[in-house]
Amino acid sequence: MKKIITIVAGDPNSINSELIFKTWKNLNIIIKKKIILIGNYNLICEQIKKLKFKINLSKINHIDDIQPLNSLKILDFSLRFKDCFNVSKKDASKYVIGCLNYAHTLCKQGKINAFINCPIDKDLIKKKGIYGVTEFLGKKNFSSKFSEVMFLHNKKLSVVPITTHLKIKDISKNIKEKLIVKKVKTLLFYYQKLFNKKPKIAILGLNPHNSELEKNSEEVKKIIPAIKKLKKYSIINGPMVADNFFKDEYKKYDVVVGMYHDQVLIPFKNFFKLDAINVTLGLDYIRVSPDHGTAKDIILKKRGDPKSLIKCVEFLNKLK
Repeated sequence: MKKIITIVAGDPNSINSELIFKTWKNLNIIIKKKIILIGNYNLICEQIKKLKFKINLSKINHIDDIQPLNSLKILDFSLRFKDCFNVSKKDASKYVIGCLNYAHTLCKQGKINAFINCPIDKDLIKKKGIYGVTEFLGKKNFSSKFSEVMFLHNKKLSVVPITTHLKIKDISKNIKEKLIVKKVKTLLFYYQKLFNKKPKIAILGLNPHNSELEKNSEEVKKIIPAIKKLKKYSIINGPMVADNFFKDEYKKYDVVVGMYHDQVLIPFKNFFKLDAINVTLGLDYIRVSPDHGTAKDIILKKRGDPKSLIKCVEFLNKLK
Protein backbone atom coordinates (compact mmCIF):
# COMPACT_ATOMS: atom_id res chain seq x y z
CA MET A 1 0.00 0.00 0.00
CA LYS A 2 1.37 3.41 -1.01
CA LYS A 3 1.76 6.02 1.72
CA ILE A 4 -1.38 8.13 1.32
CA ILE A 5 -2.56 10.94 3.57
CA THR A 6 -6.32 11.16 3.13
CA ILE A 7 -8.33 14.21 4.17
CA VAL A 8 -12.14 14.20 4.27
CA ALA A 9 -13.40 17.69 3.36
CA GLY A 10 -16.02 17.77 6.13
CA ASP A 11 -18.84 20.30 6.51
CA PRO A 12 -19.27 22.43 3.36
CA ASN A 13 -20.73 25.29 5.44
CA SER A 14 -17.51 25.97 7.33
CA ILE A 15 -13.95 27.28 7.07
CA ASN A 16 -12.71 23.80 6.16
CA SER A 17 -11.82 24.63 2.57
CA GLU A 18 -9.89 27.73 3.70
CA LEU A 19 -7.89 25.63 6.17
CA ILE A 20 -7.25 22.91 3.61
CA PHE A 21 -5.90 25.47 1.12
CA LYS A 22 -3.76 27.18 3.78
CA THR A 23 -2.43 23.82 4.95
CA TRP A 24 -1.58 22.84 1.38
CA LYS A 25 0.48 25.98 0.96
CA ASN A 26 2.45 25.17 4.14
CA LEU A 27 3.42 21.63 3.14
CA ASN A 28 6.58 20.53 1.38
CA ILE A 29 6.41 18.83 -2.01
CA ILE A 30 7.11 15.36 -0.56
CA ILE A 31 4.03 15.49 1.68
CA LYS A 32 1.90 17.15 -1.01
CA LYS A 33 2.47 14.13 -3.25
CA LYS A 34 0.86 11.89 -0.61
CA ILE A 35 -2.32 13.90 -0.06
CA ILE A 36 -5.75 13.02 -1.43
CA LEU A 37 -8.87 14.99 -0.49
CA ILE A 38 -12.25 13.23 -0.38
CA GLY A 39 -14.91 15.77 -1.32
CA ASN A 40 -16.97 17.23 -4.13
CA TYR A 41 -14.71 18.52 -6.88
CA ASN A 42 -17.10 21.16 -8.25
CA LEU A 43 -17.99 22.45 -4.77
CA ILE A 44 -14.33 22.80 -3.79
CA CYS A 45 -13.49 24.52 -7.09
CA GLU A 46 -16.23 27.10 -6.41
CA GLN A 47 -15.03 27.63 -2.86
CA ILE A 48 -11.44 28.21 -3.95
CA LYS A 49 -12.64 30.82 -6.45
CA LYS A 50 -14.60 32.70 -3.78
CA LEU A 51 -11.65 32.55 -1.39
CA LYS A 52 -9.28 33.70 -4.16
CA PHE A 53 -6.61 31.10 -3.51
CA LYS A 54 -4.29 30.06 -6.31
CA ILE A 55 -4.02 26.29 -6.07
CA ASN A 56 -4.11 23.69 -8.82
CA LEU A 57 -6.90 21.15 -8.29
CA SER A 58 -7.41 17.87 -10.10
CA LYS A 59 -10.27 15.36 -9.99
CA ILE A 60 -9.36 11.69 -9.62
CA ASN A 61 -11.55 8.63 -9.68
CA HIS A 62 -9.39 6.15 -7.78
CA ILE A 63 -7.35 6.29 -4.58
CA ASP A 64 -4.28 4.94 -6.39
CA ASP A 65 -4.30 7.71 -8.99
CA ILE A 66 -1.44 9.94 -7.81
CA GLN A 67 -1.14 12.02 -10.97
CA PRO A 68 -0.66 14.92 -11.50
CA LEU A 69 1.88 15.51 -8.75
CA ASN A 70 1.70 19.32 -8.74
CA SER A 71 -1.97 19.61 -7.75
CA LEU A 72 -4.31 18.97 -4.83
CA LYS A 73 -6.00 15.72 -5.84
CA ILE A 74 -9.72 15.41 -5.09
CA LEU A 75 -11.33 11.97 -4.95
CA ASP A 76 -14.73 13.12 -6.14
CA PHE A 77 -17.93 12.46 -4.20
CA SER A 78 -20.57 13.42 -6.76
CA LEU A 79 -23.42 15.63 -5.56
CA ARG A 80 -25.07 18.77 -6.94
CA PHE A 81 -25.00 21.97 -4.90
CA LYS A 82 -26.71 25.30 -5.60
CA ASP A 83 -24.45 27.45 -3.41
CA CYS A 84 -20.98 26.40 -2.32
CA PHE A 85 -21.10 28.07 1.14
CA ASN A 86 -24.85 27.88 1.80
CA VAL A 87 -25.61 24.20 1.36
CA SER A 88 -28.96 22.98 2.71
CA LYS A 89 -28.86 20.86 5.85
CA LYS A 90 -30.23 17.87 3.91
CA ASP A 91 -27.53 18.06 1.24
CA ALA A 92 -24.78 18.89 3.73
CA SER A 93 -25.76 15.83 5.80
CA LYS A 94 -25.75 13.59 2.72
CA TYR A 95 -22.36 14.97 1.72
CA VAL A 96 -20.72 14.61 5.14
CA ILE A 97 -22.04 11.10 5.77
CA GLY A 98 -21.21 10.02 2.22
CA CYS A 99 -17.61 11.23 2.46
CA LEU A 100 -17.11 9.64 5.91
CA ASN A 101 -18.50 6.35 4.62
CA TYR A 102 -16.21 6.60 1.58
CA ALA A 103 -13.14 6.99 3.82
CA HIS A 104 -14.35 4.21 6.13
CA THR A 105 -14.77 1.84 3.18
CA LEU A 106 -11.29 2.64 1.84
CA CYS A 107 -9.86 1.80 5.27
CA LYS A 108 -11.79 -1.48 5.49
CA GLN A 109 -10.58 -2.40 2.00
CA GLY A 110 -6.97 -1.79 3.07
CA LYS A 111 -6.49 1.05 0.60
CA ILE A 112 -5.62 3.46 3.42
CA ASN A 113 -4.92 2.92 7.13
CA ALA A 114 -6.01 6.31 8.45
CA PHE A 115 -7.74 9.54 7.52
CA ILE A 116 -8.24 13.10 8.68
CA ASN A 117 -11.75 14.47 8.72
CA CYS A 118 -12.24 18.21 8.85
CA PRO A 119 -14.84 19.54 11.32
CA ILE A 120 -18.58 19.12 10.86
CA ASP A 121 -21.74 20.41 12.48
CA LYS A 122 -22.76 17.47 14.67
CA ASP A 123 -26.43 17.97 13.77
CA LEU A 124 -25.61 16.63 10.30
CA ILE A 125 -24.95 13.12 11.64
CA LYS A 126 -26.76 13.12 14.98
CA LYS A 127 -29.23 10.36 15.75
CA LYS A 128 -29.91 8.03 18.69
CA GLY A 129 -26.60 7.03 20.26
CA ILE A 130 -24.57 9.14 17.82
CA TYR A 131 -23.57 12.62 18.95
CA GLY A 132 -20.45 13.21 16.87
CA VAL A 133 -17.93 11.61 14.51
CA THR A 134 -16.34 9.63 17.36
CA GLU A 135 -19.60 7.78 18.02
CA PHE A 136 -20.51 7.62 14.30
CA LEU A 137 -17.33 5.72 13.49
CA GLY A 138 -17.51 3.69 16.70
CA LYS A 139 -20.86 2.25 15.58
CA LYS A 140 -19.30 1.22 12.26
CA ASN A 141 -16.31 -0.43 13.97
CA PHE A 142 -17.99 -2.36 16.77
CA SER A 143 -15.56 -4.40 18.85
CA SER A 144 -16.12 -6.45 21.99
CA LYS A 145 -12.48 -5.82 22.95
CA PHE A 146 -12.12 -2.09 22.28
CA SER A 147 -14.31 0.98 22.65
CA GLU A 148 -14.13 4.18 20.64
CA VAL A 149 -12.01 6.65 22.57
CA MET A 150 -11.72 10.41 22.04
CA PHE A 151 -8.01 11.17 22.48
CA LEU A 152 -6.91 14.81 22.43
CA HIS A 153 -3.16 14.95 21.92
CA ASN A 154 -0.33 17.41 22.29
CA LYS A 155 3.29 16.27 22.74
CA LYS A 156 3.17 17.57 26.33
CA LEU A 157 -0.14 16.02 27.39
CA SER A 158 -3.11 14.00 26.17
CA VAL A 159 -6.65 13.81 27.58
CA VAL A 160 -9.51 11.33 27.26
CA PRO A 161 -13.16 11.78 28.34
CA ILE A 162 -14.98 8.57 29.35
CA THR A 163 -18.31 10.02 28.17
CA THR A 164 -18.20 12.34 25.18
CA HIS A 165 -21.02 14.45 23.76
CA LEU A 166 -23.60 13.96 26.52
CA LYS A 167 -25.77 16.48 28.33
CA ILE A 168 -24.65 17.04 31.94
CA LYS A 169 -27.85 15.46 33.30
CA ASP A 170 -27.03 12.21 31.46
CA ILE A 171 -23.39 11.81 32.50
CA SER A 172 -23.72 10.05 35.86
CA LYS A 173 -26.00 7.27 34.62
CA ASN A 174 -23.67 6.59 31.69
CA ILE A 175 -20.52 6.16 33.79
CA LYS A 176 -20.00 2.45 34.40
CA GLU A 177 -17.09 0.53 35.88
CA LYS A 178 -16.92 -1.69 32.79
CA LEU A 179 -16.91 1.33 30.47
CA ILE A 180 -14.01 2.97 32.33
CA VAL A 181 -12.02 -0.27 32.22
CA LYS A 182 -12.72 -0.85 28.53
CA LYS A 183 -11.88 2.70 27.47
CA VAL A 184 -8.65 2.82 29.47
CA LYS A 185 -7.58 -0.58 28.11
CA THR A 186 -8.23 0.74 24.60
CA LEU A 187 -6.20 3.84 25.40
CA LEU A 188 -3.29 1.73 26.72
CA PHE A 189 -3.22 -0.53 23.66
CA TYR A 190 -3.27 2.27 21.10
CA TYR A 191 -0.96 4.59 23.03
CA GLN A 192 1.73 1.92 23.08
CA LYS A 193 1.09 1.22 19.39
CA LEU A 194 1.42 4.89 18.44
CA PHE A 195 4.18 6.05 20.79
CA ASN A 196 5.96 2.82 21.75
CA LYS A 197 5.67 3.30 25.51
CA LYS A 198 3.24 2.74 28.37
CA PRO A 199 1.60 5.99 29.46
CA LYS A 200 1.39 7.24 33.02
CA ILE A 201 -2.33 7.90 33.54
CA ALA A 202 -4.33 10.01 36.00
CA ILE A 203 -8.05 9.34 36.33
CA LEU A 204 -10.26 12.14 37.63
CA GLY A 205 -13.27 11.75 39.89
CA LEU A 206 -16.68 12.96 38.79
CA ASN A 207 -17.94 15.07 41.69
CA PRO A 208 -16.54 18.11 43.50
CA HIS A 209 -13.95 16.86 46.03
CA ASN A 210 -14.77 13.31 44.89
CA SER A 211 -17.96 13.56 47.01
CA GLU A 212 -15.68 13.12 50.03
CA LEU A 213 -15.70 9.45 48.98
CA GLU A 214 -19.22 8.87 50.30
CA LYS A 215 -20.21 5.23 49.95
CA ASN A 216 -22.96 5.93 47.38
CA SER A 217 -20.82 8.20 45.23
CA GLU A 218 -19.76 7.36 41.67
CA GLU A 219 -16.17 7.50 42.89
CA VAL A 220 -16.65 4.69 45.41
CA LYS A 221 -19.12 2.57 43.44
CA LYS A 222 -17.66 2.86 39.92
CA ILE A 223 -14.40 4.78 39.51
CA ILE A 224 -12.27 3.30 42.31
CA PRO A 225 -13.19 -0.34 41.45
CA ALA A 226 -12.25 0.37 37.82
CA ILE A 227 -8.89 1.88 38.83
CA LYS A 228 -8.10 -1.16 40.99
CA LYS A 229 -8.64 -3.44 37.98
CA LEU A 230 -6.49 -1.25 35.73
CA LYS A 231 -3.46 -0.75 37.98
CA LYS A 232 -1.86 -4.02 36.85
CA TYR A 233 -1.56 -2.71 33.28
CA SER A 234 0.31 0.55 33.82
CA ILE A 235 0.95 3.41 36.27
CA ILE A 236 -2.63 4.57 36.89
CA ASN A 237 -3.54 6.87 39.77
CA GLY A 238 -6.84 8.26 40.98
CA PRO A 239 -9.48 9.32 41.46
CA MET A 240 -7.86 12.74 41.41
CA VAL A 241 -9.82 15.78 42.59
CA ALA A 242 -10.54 17.67 39.39
CA ASP A 243 -10.81 21.27 40.64
CA ASN A 244 -7.10 21.72 41.41
CA PHE A 245 -5.55 18.95 39.36
CA PHE A 246 -4.76 21.16 36.35
CA LYS A 247 -2.70 23.64 38.36
CA ASP A 248 0.49 21.56 38.37
CA GLU A 249 -0.32 17.92 39.14
CA TYR A 250 -1.16 17.10 35.51
CA LYS A 251 2.49 17.65 34.53
CA LYS A 252 3.40 14.29 36.13
CA TYR A 253 1.26 12.35 33.64
CA ASP A 254 1.12 11.45 29.96
CA VAL A 255 -2.68 11.14 29.83
CA VAL A 256 -5.48 12.51 31.98
CA VAL A 257 -8.76 10.57 31.84
CA GLY A 258 -11.88 12.53 32.82
CA MET A 259 -15.44 11.43 33.31
CA TYR A 260 -17.01 13.82 30.80
CA HIS A 261 -16.17 15.96 27.77
CA ASP A 262 -15.66 19.44 29.23
CA GLN A 263 -13.93 18.22 32.40
CA VAL A 264 -10.75 17.58 30.41
CA LEU A 265 -11.30 19.49 27.15
CA ILE A 266 -11.68 22.94 28.72
CA PRO A 267 -8.27 22.93 30.45
CA PHE A 268 -6.62 21.12 27.53
CA LYS A 269 -7.84 23.66 24.97
CA ASN A 270 -6.84 26.52 27.21
CA PHE A 271 -3.32 25.12 27.52
CA PHE A 272 -2.70 24.22 23.89
CA LYS A 273 -5.36 26.03 21.85
CA LEU A 274 -4.88 24.90 18.21
CA ASP A 275 -1.58 23.15 18.89
CA ALA A 276 -3.36 19.81 19.30
CA ILE A 277 -5.20 17.09 17.41
CA ASN A 278 -8.20 14.86 18.06
CA VAL A 279 -7.57 11.14 17.47
CA THR A 280 -10.22 8.42 17.61
CA LEU A 281 -8.78 5.25 19.14
CA GLY A 282 -10.39 1.81 19.16
CA LEU A 283 -11.26 1.68 15.45
CA ASP A 284 -9.87 -0.67 12.81
CA TYR A 285 -7.92 2.36 11.58
CA ILE A 286 -6.79 5.76 12.89
CA ARG A 287 -9.05 8.76 12.47
CA VAL A 288 -7.71 12.23 13.18
CA SER A 289 -9.37 15.64 13.14
CA PRO A 290 -8.30 19.23 13.87
CA ASP A 291 -9.07 20.41 17.37
CA HIS A 292 -11.54 23.15 16.43
CA GLY A 293 -15.06 23.58 15.08
CA THR A 294 -16.66 24.71 11.83
CA ALA A 295 -16.29 28.46 12.66
CA LYS A 296 -19.23 29.44 10.46
CA ASP A 297 -19.02 33.03 11.70
CA ILE A 298 -15.75 33.64 9.85
CA ILE A 299 -16.50 31.95 6.51
CA LEU A 300 -14.88 33.91 3.65
CA LYS A 301 -13.02 36.18 6.08
CA LYS A 302 -9.78 34.20 5.68
CA ARG A 303 -9.07 34.38 9.40
CA GLY A 304 -8.89 30.62 10.01
CA ASP A 305 -5.76 29.18 11.63
CA PRO A 306 -4.56 25.98 9.90
CA LYS A 307 -2.15 24.97 12.71
CA SER A 308 -4.23 22.04 14.00
CA LEU A 309 -4.88 20.64 10.50
CA ILE A 310 -1.16 20.89 9.72
CA LYS A 311 -0.49 18.96 12.96
CA CYS A 312 -2.95 16.27 11.78
CA VAL A 313 -1.11 15.91 8.46
CA GLU A 314 2.26 15.70 10.24
CA PHE A 315 0.87 13.07 12.64
CA LEU A 316 -0.36 10.82 9.82
CA ASN A 317 2.86 11.35 7.87
CA LYS A 318 4.78 9.84 10.80
CA LEU A 319 2.47 6.80 11.16
CA LYS A 320 4.01 3.49 10.19
